Amino acid sequence: MTKLSVILISFLSFQGFSQTTSDLRQQLNQIIATKNATVGISIKSIEDKDTLSINGNLKAPMMSVFKFHIALTVLNQVDQGKLSLDQKIFIKKKNLHENTWSPMREDYPEGNIDLTLDKVLRYTVSHSDNNGCDLLINLVGGTKVVQKFIDKQGIKDFVIKVNEKQMESWKNLYVNTTTPLATTELLEKFYKGEVLKENTTQYLYQIMVETSRGLTWMKAGLPQGTELAHRTGISGTNDNNLRVAMNDIGIVKLPNGKHFILSVYLKEITESKEDTEKIIADIAKATWDYFTRKN
Repeated sequence: MTKLSVILISFLSFQGFSQTTSDLRQQLNQIIATKNATVGISIKSIEDKDTLSINGNLKAPMMSVFKFHIALTVLNQVDQGKLSLDQKIFIKKKNLHENTWSPMREDYPEGNIDLTLDKVLRYTVSHSDNNGCDLLINLVGGTKVVQKFIDKQGIKDFVIKVNEKQMESWKNLYVNTTTPLATTELLEKFYKGEVLKENTTQYLYQIMVETSRGLTWMKAGLPQGTELAHRTGISGTNDNNLRVAMNDIGIVKLPNGKHFILSVYLKEITESKEDTEKIIADIAKATWDYFTRKN
């Protein structure tokens, strides 16, 4: 092979990579362009450092995505010896609020039971239990403690002031916010073991893999059996069919063992729930296709 041939092949390879990255951005813009929603996306390869964002600084209502941040705060206190996963938490019937998503209440409708911290975390993170969430917030000392801990991780665009019970008020749905870029930064720090100790990092990652919510969202855009550690969040709609937010954030494992982070936030949505889910699934599929073809 001549030197000129090597140079030409290298040039074409570089051009192909560049065009593929450009294609991904174009595909994502096509997916979201005509949708009745404001969409923010942040993508990053953990091992290769490829990054892409669209509206990455979007100030987005978190909804139940904030259960990831709360779990980090809880597990930091486990790391410090202040809490333990096998400690018992007494749950009164009055803690199991009705008219909210709560598999815990469905399993123990009368309350007045002892559940381990591990069990409450699994309800909250894997199954998005709203009552479990508020129990954890109280356990660590309130939303200000969560805010302080996330601030210490160097994450700037993050605000938490209200719990799930308080988010029954429509205006409070807009209070807890973050951005796609801030989420991706925190997910990367978490995955790399820069937030929690090794055991608690692995523990949280696994219960995020076991998430039972959002099966028709990001997960639906990935091949069956793909490892996805994620956290979802969704609001209800008002009388004008306005949905405040629908979000899915997570870490995806590729066939070659590498990982990419995908943070997707949608706000001010008037699409149907099914069409909004498809937006997230389509974004995940396009991103998966990019990384699998690249690698």
